Amino acid sequence: VRGVVASDGVRAMMESALTARDRVGVQDFVLLENYTSEAAFIENLRKRFKENLIYTYIGSVLVSVNPYKDLEIYTKNHMERYRGVNFYEVSPHIYAVADNSYRSMRTEGKDQCILISGESGAGKTEASKKILQYYAVTCPASEQVQTVKDRLLQSNPVLEAFGNAKTLRNDNSSRFGKYMDIQFDFKGAPVGGHIINYLLEKSRVVHQNHGERNFHIFYQLIEGGEEDLLRHLGLERNPQQYQYLIKGNCPKVSSINDRSDWKVVRKALTVIGFSENEVEELLNIIASVLHLGNVQYGGEDSHACITSDIQIKYLPRVTLVLSVFACLHLSLTFLSLCVFHLQLMSPLNLEQASSARDALAKAVYGRTFTWLVNKINASLTYTVYTRTHTVDNVFSSFEQFCINYCNEKLQQLFIELTLKSEQDEYEAEGITWEPVQYFNNKIICDLVEEKFKGIISILDEECLRPGDASDLTFLEKLEDTVGGHAHFVTHKLADAKTRKVMGRDEFRLLHYAGEVNYNVNGFLDKNNDLLFRNLKEVMCMSENKILTQCFNREELSDKKRPDTAATQFKASLAKLMEILMSKEPSYVRCIKPNDSKQSGRFDEVLIRHQVKYLGLMENLRVRRAGFAYRRRYEVFLQRYKSLCPGTWPNWDGKLSDGVSTLVKHLGYKPEEYKMGRSKIFIRFPKTLFATEDALETRKHSLATKLQAGWKGYSQKCKYQKLRNSAIAVQAWWRGILARRRAQRRRQAANTIRRFIKGFIYRHKERCPENEYFLDYVRYSFLMNLCKNLPKNVLDKSWPTPPAALTEASEHLRKMCMQNMVWSYCKKISPEWKHQMEQKMIASEIFKDKKDNYPQSVPKLFVSTRLDGENINPKVVQALGSEKMKYAVPVTKYDRRGYKPRPRQLLLTANSAVIAEEGKLKQRIDYGALKGISVSSLSDGVFVLHVPSEDNKQKGDVVLQSDHVIETLTKIAICADKINTININQGSIKFTMGQGKEGIIDFTPGSELLVAKAKNGHLSVTAPRLNSR
Repeated sequence: VRGVVASDGVRAMMESALTARDRVGVQDFVLLENYTSEAAFIENLRKRFKENLIYTYIGSVLVSVNPYKDLEIYTKNHMERYRGVNFYEVSPHIYAVADNSYRSMRTEGKDQCILISGESGAGKTEASKKILQYYAVTCPASEQVQTVKDRLLQSNPVLEAFGNAKTLRNDNSSRFGKYMDIQFDFKGAPVGGHIINYLLEKSRVVHQNHGERNFHIFYQLIEGGEEDLLRHLGLERNPQQYQYLIKGNCPKVSSINDRSDWKVVRKALTVIGFSENEVEELLNIIASVLHLGNVQYGGEDSHACITSDIQIKYLPRVTLVLSVFACLHLSLTFLSLCVFHLQLMSPLNLEQASSARDALAKAVYGRTFTWLVNKINASLTYTVYTRTHTVDNVFSSFEQFCINYCNEKLQQLFIELTLKSEQDEYEAEGITWEPVQYFNNKIICDLVEEKFKGIISILDEECLRPGDASDLTFLEKLEDTVGGHAHFVTHKLADAKTRKVMGRDEFRLLHYAGEVNYNVNGFLDKNNDLLFRNLKEVMCMSENKILTQCFNREELSDKKRPDTAATQFKASLAKLMEILMSKEPSYVRCIKPNDSKQSGRFDEVLIRHQVKYLGLMENLRVRRAGFAYRRRYEVFLQRYKSLCPGTWPNWDGKLSDGVSTLVKHLGYKPEEYKMGRSKIFIRFPKTLFATEDALETRKHSLATKLQAGWKGYSQKCKYQKLRNSAIAVQAWWRGILARRRAQRRRQAANTIRRFIKGFIYRHKERCPENEYFLDYVRYSFLMNLCKNLPKNVLDKSWPTPPAALTEASEHLRKMCMQNMVWSYCKKISPEWKHQMEQKMIASEIFKDKKDNYPQSVPKLFVSTRLDGENINPKVVQALGSEKMKYAVPVTKYDRRGYKPRPRQLLLTANSAVIAEEGKLKQRIDYGALKGISVSSLSDGVFVLHVPSEDNKQKGDVVLQSDHVIETLTKIAICADKINTININQGSIKFTMGQGKEGIIDFTPGSELLVAKAKNGHLSVTAPRLNSR
């Protein structure tokens, strides 16, 4: 189901691309109307590039334009979308090519290869990564297979670190050619791999052009290496300190994070299977190359000597040739010659010594890189069942010559295999094959590789001949040998116009893709690529296991001169062509849109050049020599059957008959199409586009009919579903209601029956007959109690309990009261508590004894009745440190005549003070206070009794207060005289001084009246407020 959904989704994308071709161009260049026009080709590329459509087909060939930005088209969802879908039913993508090769390998049992080509910065390395990632995600996996997948993916950062570098065109340019085998088992799971590397640009180790860098690994080690590691290797965290890293004057690149890349490489080495010792020895070699570059020479021109002892001392340590330090020093300044079995030492001049040093650095790095590739291959080794391959070739004037030679061979193979593929398809479908005229670049390949007469043979001959051979003698030899070739030009052989743009040390080859000039300087040195014998001997003495594998002692005993670099490359290329000819090829052509690596910029001149040298127009012309469009009958009929009444909505006969009926109805002319055995071939794109436009028009009428029919059908179905659902719900609900009623009746009958039986046996011991009734009575009481609990401590109501719960009820009542008391007390504030304590004392003294007590209960006692403003400051001063606890205005009655005098009663901690304005009239210590008398009526008169023997006192004090209950309570508390307050009825006797006594008579009346009576007593009349 997933495959079907994905296929439909991608097919919909393809259809939308066909109908939107005016805006986004065609997704297959074969459908270009003016297919011979280079301008039309580039304009189609431009349209798609502006819409972020970087992939376009030329038949089965994928053209990829580097967007220089991240596009959200490489997710797992995209991988699933292209997985298992027919190649021509999907929009162009690198995943489509990868999946098509994989499925062809599985279904046809043939080895496949994917050839990725383009210039530096065009995206070849990224394309190969995407293919590997696609296989890693979509192929079957087990624990062993997952290990292989991880190693395949992790081999990329390692090879990029050691084989890639920053160039003027590309910040991550591959400086070697790469051929990778991915090996699959019979289940289609990747189980191994093998990598072949070609033509590593070793000269970059010792020299870089301005604005370029050495290989990434040097900068990654210096920037990301741990301090202990760098100290062990004798390195500093500064690339400017090393001669091999400053030639390009570009140690830092904004788009490269060497520190994080170092972590990736270290992790990748572990995943691939490198041991710690191997990693250490590998880094020792990298450090030795940097130290070797810092070896400086001085002395006379004829005899060079090393002047930088520090660097030469580091070399033995990191290369593990400690025992032969003198040999290494000697080998870098002398040449060892063997003449008639005699060992002679010839001193090197400055130029020769520098060349020997650089040759050693290049040889060490180049051979270490080959060892690294072999080590990765060993970790990927597996028994081969079937394989898919990717080739990634690079661009770098000797290396450029080799690369362009490789491109000529690949173009030759490309055209031959494309023509063969076209011819095979035509023959399989029974269509007459018409021979196609195309440019055969065999003449250029022969010019380069022909035996004895080719450029490579002449170069080897010049390298091997005795005498003063040089790059210029090589150029002269070329002019003498191949000077008459139509595709070869030099300054000497060129016309006057061409001489203006060619140097005297250059030759020009007319490649299939255009003219290329080559400067011969360095051709002989790079082709020889020789290393002095004594330097090889020193390297063979190394204890570094990697170097001992790279420099085999058998080389020293082999007297045969090694093959030149060009010959080795020619042999490797011949082997590669042999491998590729045995595979089913797929092609990815990568194009760089601009030289500044800017996203969205489309440089037409640069792209036209790449279209030419990639041979894309030639390939398109071959593909369009016959029929532009071909599809299987079932696909063509399924898409366009709605355009013919005879095939719509379904065709029941043979597919070929259905297609014939369809094309006749559409008015196809005989020269516009051919019918094959399983496919229809359409010659002109305009025929297909006219059919596509007719389909677009037809879709509207079909959509209207389909909508009308579907709406009627869906509404009818919806009504039937609703009606059936309503009936089913009604029946179900009625049944539920009936069952519920019956159940309630049964439960009610059982409850009534048990209740009646329990009522009958209610006075007997608990038994099965009455337990329900007794439980119900208890439950009812508890529920009633829960709803009618007392609201406060004063509420004494309590429901009457049944006999069985009398004791429990009493416990509950007490617990409830305790809880309410506890809750009430918990809520009382300290101020309120103090107030309640005073009220309790007042109650104890006056309750049921004095008439005006009930009126004082709801009134709160205050802390004082006089504030600071009402008390004279002199009184406060006279009190001194004594703290005043209570003050109240009172009326004092004289002992003679009972005249009322306004006074202030002040209570302190130790005494009661009677003050008049600013004077202290009388102080009564609490200890001397004998008692307090007050009447039982509602008056406010009271008497403070003091000892008659006390000379300080003039007798008892008769006072009247409007707040008599509060005042006497305060005095009782302060003086601790609660039990000495006497409440009298009728009269009170008091001492007037000098042994005389006075009497206060109290009589009830209608209003309060205090006056002296005729009998000399103080008469107090007070209303009765409460009957006691």
